[in-house]
Amino acid sequence: MALSASFSVWALWAVSWMIAAVWSSRAAARAPSGEHLVHWVLTVSGFVLLFSGLGPRHLNRYAWLHAYSSPSADGPLQWSMFALVVAGCAFAWWARIHLGALWSGTVTRKADHRIVDTGPYRFVRHPIYTGIIAASIGLAAQEGSLRGWLGAALIAVGYWVKGGLEERFLRQELGPDDYDAYRARTPMLVPFLRFPA
Repeated sequence: MALSASFSVWALWAVSWMIAAVWSSRAAARAPSGEHLVHWVLTVSGFVLLFSGLGPRHLNRYAWLHAYSSPSADGPLQWSMFALVVAGCAFAWWARIHLGALWSGTVTRKADHRIVDTGPYRFVRHPIYTGIIAASIGLAAQEGSLRGWLGAALIAVGYWVKGGLEERFLRQELGPDDYDAYRARTPMLVPFLRFPA
């Protein structure tokens, strides 16, 4: 039941995220599309692994997790990981609402772009990515599968790559002084942790 509830949260998040894509101002500049390739390959592969049940069954379960996190167990770990999925999706939504029309699914600069360092952006520079990664880890822990953990890892690396691309682009577009100051005081993906820079 907890695993089904997590899939429902993810589905609701994905549908609402796509609908809200219209709430974005026009881009004044874009990072070259070819630079997105590594990010897209990693994250799409990660989501496919996380949300698919493909693969030999004996590779999909860790014995030590089976008793605590198998989809049929519904124990405390299942529900605590469901809470992580909800918290991750909520954190990503908080960041998107706070960013408002400056949000974009690709790396862009809007005409009225500025460094946002309030709301969730005072804790991490990429709170949307942080929320998605946290929710991915929660779902992987619920599934208790090698496939799921590999998917969550690829998603995390993919968003780390995209974050780096976004920062190089915005530093160039908005000026290095202000962006470097923000980067110096705010972690990239994990609150209170300065690595990865």
